[in-house]
Amino acid sequence: MSTDKSPLLISPDLNAAEYVRVTPRAAGWELLHFAARRLSEGERWRHQTGDNELALVILGGVCSVRSSRGKWERIGRRPNVFAGMPYALYLPRHTDFSVEALSEELDIAYGWCVTDQDHPPHLVSPEQVRVEIRGGGNATRQINAIIPPGFDCHRLVVVEVYTPSGNWSSYPPHKHDQHREDEYGNLLEADLEEIYFYKIDKPGGYAYQRVYTSDARLDELVMSRHNDAVLVPEGYHPVVSAHGYTTYYLNFLAGSAQSLANMDDPQFAWIKDTWKEQDPRLPIVHIEMEYAG
Repeated sequence: MSTDKSPLLISPDLNAAEYVRVTPRAAGWELLHFAARRLSEGERWRHQTGDNELALVILGGVCSVRSSRGKWERIGRRPNVFAGMPYALYLPRHTDFSVEALSEELDIAYGWCVTDQDHPPHLVSPEQVRVEIRGGGNATRQINAIIPPGFDCHRLVVVEVYTPSGNWSSYPPHKHDQHREDEYGNLLEADLEEIYFYKIDKPGGYAYQRVYTSDARLDELVMSRHNDAVLVPEGYHPVVSAHGYTTYYLNFLAGSAQSLANMDDPQFAWIKDTWKEQDPRLPIVHIEMEYAG
């Protein structure tokens, strides 16, 4: 196991407007693209979805979006991911659109993948985001389901996760790198490409993420800082948040099904039976924060 710079770690270029970018070619997979971008007040960014479906998440700030599929005049409310619940916008293929920053700074992330299907555009508001407090003990975390399984799209799944100081997340370790169904056609595991995009609540903070396969073909230990992205092409991928810091990550996934079906590492699945209570520090963000100013 190595703690040197991992090929799975994508560091930000903070001198660029689009400060993180992941392509399938660079990631070594087939479908999923990802990027994060900052805009100043009054600045516009124009883009086309082409043959892709695209989801845009407002990390911080307020914007308007105008497109060939409709317009949305004011999207976003939280100044950063630790100050409220998310807004997001799903756009189908063959859509021209522009984003204009209406706040002093706008921070957005967007993921896209190729599709041969047409689905309607959809604005996701904070009230529509389902919050789940998952796990137990010091493996308790908050999941905000932005584009969950069952959403009217083809492949994309988008969630954001908050892990308190010292807690574990994506735990017990799980994987989703094979498409498996039971004899009745029920999905047991989907084959998904996944990106973790990190924010840390205070300067100097970090998280560790291990990405490994059971046969040790892949075994990487990655230290993730604010604005880093981590690629999960296969294998199990648990996370731990450094003591004293709250870790946020935005997950974009795409693959063989619009699903989060996964399999726990059998070495660690027993841990679920030991959880007696959940961490009272959660939720980290909630809908009431949106109205607190």
